Amino acid sequence: MKGKTEDATLNGFLDRGSHLSGDLKFEDGFRIDGKFEGKISSGSELVVGENADVEAEIHVERLSVNGTLRGNVVATERIELHPKARVLADLTTPALAIEEGAFFQGSCKMGQEAPSNVVGMPAPAVSERRI
Repeated sequence: MKGKTEDATLNGFLDRGSHLSGDLKFEDGFRIDGKFEGKISSGSELVVGENADVEAEIHVERLSVNGTLRGNVVATERIELHPKARVLADLTTPALAIEEGAFFQGSCKMGQEAPSNVVGMPAPAVSERRI
């Protein structure tokens, strides 16, 4: 991640050859280069490294991907997909950066959700007139 990565503290690391499944929670930055399946939540940054294979429901502040990611992601600040990223996921974030070479298949929802009190109005009926 540009900007914040330089000052962020790495709280944990899942290295290549490691496999973990379950719920992952962390306070500062976390990097995955191994295989992870489950749920990930944090108010900080998650880095999915080049060798990572992640299948998860993710809720973080910032996400940087350069490996394989499948699942659903909510990032409250930003998501970055780097050149070697392979992402098959539904993303929700206010800012998305996709670099050339990255693969993304899924949906992306950006911005704030519409208020729940908005009601759709039916279109006016069109009457047929014969001349």
